[in-house]
Amino acid sequence: MSIRHKVYYSLGQAAKKGTIKEPFTVADFQKACPGFGKGTYRAFLYKHRVGNRGQETELFELASPGKFKFVRPFKYDL
Repeated sequence: MSIRHKVYYSLGQAAKKGTIKEPFTVADFQKACPGFGKGTYRAFLYKHRVGNRGQETELFELASPGKFKFVRPFKYDL
């Protein structure tokens, strides 16, 4: 499983368990899914948001400045 899938899977599981609630911040992400590198927490949500030049998979929507929610339906069989 690629790191992208591991991070997304961890976030998805946290959402399903209620460990992270939408909309969530980078700090919420770090608290709910410990163990990833600092760069992952800083960049992952922004890199994989809707409208990010279409270069990456769109997994999250920017709900308000600094707050994210999942694109539904979940991807990768979550």
